[in-house]
Amino acid sequence: MRGSRHWGSVKQVTRSNFAEALQQIREHIRDADFIAVSSQKTGAAFPSSSSSASISPFPAAAAADASGHPWWHRVSPIDSLQTAYLKAKVAAERFEVLQFAICPFRLQGSKVVAYPYNFHLFPRDELNVGMPSYSFSCQTSFLSSMAREGFDFNLCIYDGLSYLSRVQESMAKHRNPVPKLHSITSMGTSVADTVFMERVKLRIEQWRNACRNSNPNEDALVRSLRKLMRGGDAYGSRPCLNIDVCNHRQVQLVAQVLRQSFGNLVPLITPDKGGELNVVKVVLTSSEEDRNLLLNEIQFLEEENEKKFRGFREVIDMISSSQKPVITYNALNDFTFIHSKFIGPLPSNMAEFMCSLRLVFPNIVDVNYLLREINPLRKANNIPAAMSYLRRQFFVPIEMEIPEQANNNTGKKHGHMALRITNLFAKLSLILKISPLDSRVTEKPGFISIENYANVFPPFCTVLRENEEEDVDDSTDDVRKVVTSNIVFLWGFGNVGSSGELKDRLRGSHAAFSEDFELAMVDKSCAVVVFWNPHSSQTLLRDIASGSSLGGPLSEMISDGLRVVGYVAYKKVCGIGLWETDLADSLEKSSFESDHNYHLDGGKETSEIYWNNELIINLNDL
Repeated sequence: MRGSRHWGSVKQVTRSNFAEALQQIREHIRDADFIAVSSQKTGAAFPSSSSSASISPFPAAAAADASGHPWWHRVSPIDSLQTAYLKAKVAAERFEVLQFAICPFRLQGSKVVAYPYNFHLFPRDELNVGMPSYSFSCQTSFLSSMAREGFDFNLCIYDGLSYLSRVQESMAKHRNPVPKLHSITSMGTSVADTVFMERVKLRIEQWRNACRNSNPNEDALVRSLRKLMRGGDAYGSRPCLNIDVCNHRQVQLVAQVLRQSFGNLVPLITPDKGGELNVVKVVLTSSEEDRNLLLNEIQFLEEENEKKFRGFREVIDMISSSQKPVITYNALNDFTFIHSKFIGPLPSNMAEFMCSLRLVFPNIVDVNYLLREINPLRKANNIPAAMSYLRRQFFVPIEMEIPEQANNNTGKKHGHMALRITNLFAKLSLILKISPLDSRVTEKPGFISIENYANVFPPFCTVLRENEEEDVDDSTDDVRKVVTSNIVFLWGFGNVGSSGELKDRLRGSHAAFSEDFELAMVDKSCAVVVFWNPHSSQTLLRDIASGSSLGGPLSEMISDGLRVVGYVAYKKVCGIGLWETDLADSLEKSSFESDHNYHLDGGKETSEIYWNNELIINLNDL
């Protein structure tokens, strides 16, 4: 399927039609079996699907993209799940989401009923609380691609939806407190409490009587002086009295006085910027009808204020509260952004990230993982390639029904990636016999609940583009599983013209290099080596650390500045955030600042990666 003309209209949502779209998408999420998501960002730690696949040629230029971000910062097949997460974390904190596509859909056999939405976002400080506006980075290749696809940057900037994460919302409420109704709870009282309540009651009675006896025809100056003398204030057009309190217990005591003796008074509390309760605002109403009107006004203002704080995040909260499975193409990329922008700061490691994420989204399904369940050695770097393979191997007709949603912006071709993910997942679910949550389909033999495929994040995946073509390579990929204890990193090898030349120079220089090994360039300064003999890397690192059994060419190369470390050093660099331009500089700085000997850690790193002879670390895409 070429372009987006086959997919029907996607409802484009901005500030001008956000309220209307909220009502619609709430119903569609409620009725959906699954929810597909996709987003347009200003950059990512993952290479794009249009990237060239090989890093074998040794680049002559610096290994950085046009925005200045080094290419080794991107996730590649040499990354374990932990290092991939650390790189994705940096990208999510650095770049911004400008569009977020959401597609609630139902599966009815081979028929899919989908309701696609595309939300235009921009981090704008609408509440003047210093959030979420901040500087963010852009990769020029991403912006160029978005411009070619007709991305409307003016619409995004001037009419894009703002938002606050859950953590930012909590901070903003402390900085910008608003009056709220106070719920009254019964509690026992001491002698001191009784004295306090009597004094409050007397003060309120005097103030209320003064308000009732005031003459509306009095001179404005006289009314102001009288108001000043009785210590009153105004809440809108209604009189109010501020009662100072020292703690939450005194707030409860004031509320209890009002409940017992003053039915026409409404208590409001406004925390200060530190979150402390110092004042109870008592508002006088003229009748029961006026009191109910005030309560409705306050509740409406609270709801409107909550909406301003949340902005687009209200949609994320809808998805979370629905507990429906969320379908994506690159879960690690998408959900590090989602967590960073809409939930809170990202945790320091992958395990904590998954725990935090599952509290919000209990079932996340990555279609890349489903594709590997069908054929783990199949190289399909984008959705059209995957669809092409599935069409050749399986007869799985899918009927897509996309009800029209009236919208002034339906002519814009954005947000269709969520529909492509929906279509691909529908095919995969039929092939793998996946059933929705709480479905009677699971009672049929051979059907498996979606929960069995949830929350598995492949560490390496490409970033999708909106308008991808089908003429892509989906041939069998040469992939081998490797334990990271069999991997070492080299730098300081001087001038070489290619990875092949460096491999020839190393061959036979040590017993480890006399056996089968592969070598690829990570950037212009550093190479990665994988040994197929499980003990070769440990032997090499041990001999270098002790200085024994070297001799010959390797000894000369080490004397000339060659450095060799195990995967633990690379993991350490990613973990402490030594994001230098060249990986060699980061490894050198890490080993220099630490007393730890990474030469002795070759066998301590036991993560797994999927080694590809054509490592997808793009050094040419700008």
